[in-house]
Amino acid sequence: MENQGSVGYVGEEIQPVPSEPAARAGWNTKMEYILAQVGLCVGFGNIWRFPYLCHQNGGGSFLLLYVLLLLTVGIPLFFLELATGQAIRQGSIGAWKFFSPRLAGIGYSSCVVCFFAALYYNVILAWSLFYLGSSFQYPLPWEHCPVEGNVTVPECKKSSPTSYFWYRKALDITDSIDETGTFNPYIVGSLLAAWTLVCLGMFKGIKTSVKVMYFSSIFPYVVLFCFLVRGLMLDGALEGIIFMFYPKLEIWADVQVWRQAATQVFYTFSLGLGSNIVYSSYNPKNNNCHRDAFTVSMINFLTSVLATLVVFVVLGFHAKNKAVACVVSNIKQLSEQFLSGPVDINLMPSFNYSDPSAVALEDYRAWFKLHGDQFPGNLTDCDLEKEMQQGVEGTGMAFIAFTEAISLLPGSPFWSALFFLMLLNLGLGSMFGIMEGIFTPLTDRFETLAQNKIKFRVFTCIIGFVIGLLFTQRCGNYFVMMFDDYSASLPLIIVVVFETFSVSWLYGADRFLDDIEGMLGWRPHVIYKYLWKYVCLLAMLGLLGATTIHMFIKRPTYMAWNQEKGSEEYLEYPDWALAVMALLIIFAVMPVPIALIHAVLMDWTRQRARDSEASQYSIVSTSNNCGSLMTDMSDLDQKTKTAASVSSTLDMKLLK
Repeated sequence: MENQGSVGYVGEEIQPVPSEPAARAGWNTKMEYILAQVGLCVGFGNIWRFPYLCHQNGGGSFLLLYVLLLLTVGIPLFFLELATGQAIRQGSIGAWKFFSPRLAGIGYSSCVVCFFAALYYNVILAWSLFYLGSSFQYPLPWEHCPVEGNVTVPECKKSSPTSYFWYRKALDITDSIDETGTFNPYIVGSLLAAWTLVCLGMFKGIKTSVKVMYFSSIFPYVVLFCFLVRGLMLDGALEGIIFMFYPKLEIWADVQVWRQAATQVFYTFSLGLGSNIVYSSYNPKNNNCHRDAFTVSMINFLTSVLATLVVFVVLGFHAKNKAVACVVSNIKQLSEQFLSGPVDINLMPSFNYSDPSAVALEDYRAWFKLHGDQFPGNLTDCDLEKEMQQGVEGTGMAFIAFTEAISLLPGSPFWSALFFLMLLNLGLGSMFGIMEGIFTPLTDRFETLAQNKIKFRVFTCIIGFVIGLLFTQRCGNYFVMMFDDYSASLPLIIVVVFETFSVSWLYGADRFLDDIEGMLGWRPHVIYKYLWKYVCLLAMLGLLGATTIHMFIKRPTYMAWNQEKGSEEYLEYPDWALAVMALLIIFAVMPVPIALIHAVLMDWTRQRARDSEASQYSIVSTSNNCGSLMTDMSDLDQKTKTAASVSSTLDMKLLK
């Protein structure tokens, strides 16, 4: 990479650096760029995936493991992408084509995965919009089970009001992915609204989207702090915090925990999507992308910790309420036993069981451990920790567990509206980045699209909405899970493996550090060379292998809702669904070999054309001047060799 210069941010002193392409847009201020990167990296995963993984994998122990992988894999790869975009000032297609035309497929694969991600990600935005609209009611529609003819709806009675509202009212879900069902009109309307918001926010590229990001990137932190302050006042908050930070180091011996932690690090930086490269390509050439990598990483990590703290505080309150309700139920049963007949006096509790609501959880549990198994009846141990362990995976964390806890708060509609408005803003920030990962590389590559940017953006959003209708069917939630688990994970890991190998081995880690030194004016530590060449590459190959093996050892499953039982259950994907998964993965990675084959064929064609031109030139020279044949051929051979040598040297430079 040659050291091309740039202009500074608006309002900053322009550095005396060489010129750069004037047509490239740029951020007005450094704050705009940081907000855009934070909006991209901080998303739904910080709110429900990270807290769920902490919840299921030992709390504090998982945090330590996550920090270890963050420092050794996440930040170095994030820095690599930021430096690549800033140095080349192109989208993902142009960036990898710069290294070699044979690597252009990496950029195209990133665009394909971005489109897959946008399809299902915007459906989650639609769900958030639906819940936001439903929050302006008192009481909230998921606080109580509906009654039909003076009888509680059986499906709700068997589950819970929040589960019933999510699965039956919001999704109207089928029992399996094989049952398609009709389109859900409420979700269709919400999806149309979501795509409209995205389209309006990106109408003119980063110049319009960044204005939205000033609100969408900052507002979630205001909401999280409000929830944290309110949550700390709740009974059970302390128990939730203790459960979060209490380390269980034995989980480090579980390979699956390492795989989940690495996957979370991978997703939290949006690696492989090309969006990091796009955003950094709008930076001035002398911008300190090394500092940016650490700044955004720390904000991202602290956001995950803050969100997890909020979730555990609220879930602690929720678990304490359930445990207390369990105590009240058991004490009532205890009182009935004492009233119905004589009971061994040694089994009599020391607390006042005539007032169930006044009995402390600790007093009941102490009595139960001593006499619970001797007492007639079906008394249970109201274990607060077991209630805390009842985790809900994925979207259920937000739309079931958290909404149930919110419904217990005073002024629940206000807190509900605030929560789903926060989710909406988090989703918009990420969607802007994902869509820029499609728009910028393609408009950089194709002049026709560059001349019709607005039309291209609007058309893409329309196509996204039409294809997204697949997810608004009654079985749509199952397709969202399929796309989330399989359309992005493996292809993105493969893309990042190619990225890391291309920069650290083909182009050369030392050479890349030289280019960064030319941009920043100082050379990053040599440790990056070894992290890129060995640690990151081996970690990504290990993650790729572990993910692939996990898929083949155990047949992929999805969580379905059984209407008759009123509960969730895991079902195996049918054969046709596995075929769809395979096609999604193949379609996403196919541009890499196609671009490689195309570049090789083009090189072969150019070489044949050069050989043909050389042959024609020698024949013409022979007919015009027989006496100088050897001289002409010598001159021609010399010129041909020189041209071939120059061409070969250029090709080798690109492949280094």
